[in-house]
Amino acid sequence: MIEIGVDFGGTKIEVAALTPEGTFLSRVRAANPGNYSDALETVRTLVANVEAQAGERGTVGVGTPGSISPRTGLIRNANTVWLNGKRFKADLSAVLGREIRMVNDANCLALSEAVDGAGAGSRVVFAVIVGTGCGGGWVVNGQLIEGANGLGGEWGHIPLPWPGAEELPPPECWCGLKGCLETWISGSGLRRDYQDMCGESATGEEIIAKVRAGEANASQTWARYVSRFGRALAVICNVVDPDIIVVGGGISNVAELYAALPDAVRPHTFSREWSAPIVAARWGDSSGVRGAARLWRQP
Repeated sequence: MIEIGVDFGGTKIEVAALTPEGTFLSRVRAANPGNYSDALETVRTLVANVEAQAGERGTVGVGTPGSISPRTGLIRNANTVWLNGKRFKADLSAVLGREIRMVNDANCLALSEAVDGAGAGSRVVFAVIVGTGCGGGWVVNGQLIEGANGLGGEWGHIPLPWPGAEELPPPECWCGLKGCLETWISGSGLRRDYQDMCGESATGEEIIAKVRAGEANASQTWARYVSRFGRALAVICNVVDPDIIVVGGGISNVAELYAALPDAVRPHTFSREWSAPIVAARWGDSSGVRGAARLWRQP
């Protein structure tokens, strides 16, 4: 049977049908309409399209912003705020006329990369999405770890560890807390830090270009960014000690990150002998839809 994945993003919705071996059979996408009822219908249409192209009905897994409360069945903590408080899984299942599986989009990245991506063959895989926001997920022995409250891997909303004086007081996060990693090491956090330093706004791509050109303000901003990213990962290494760390999202395309991060992590781990590969996601922006498709392989 084919495996269908739905990557439900804030700006676009992508649906793909894969063979059990991981080959794409069909793949379609559409803009997210930005309201609940139309979004449900968009997913229904896209799933019908990929099944028609593949010539077969399949299982459906969905990666979504936020997560489902195990107690209420409602979506919570989604930065696509109109999903919050909705019975998204139940409503989408009714629209599609079948049972579905649904998890946080960062968990889909982790599962995709653990199955046949950069973390294939590793016992403990921790994956992060660092782009507009910041999320994480982890897989142990092929099993996605969501936890008793569905909070497993919610790395983006722990506070920045070991803050320096220049990092206090911490900025407010959209989630209602202060100093969350998402406010520091997301793409928007990088842009805010650069603007605070030099009073000039720039996109993430422009900042990286300035770093490569040797511009002083950008280089200092990048050094602070790497330090914060390293400290954040050190917390995960002290708790989970992953065999490999996989990075997805827009920041994952910055090649300089991978040489710099290990030396930013190591001083903050309990063992200064710490070592683990930190690598880009093999499947890039395809990891979300591929991981969603693989959800039916989970117990």
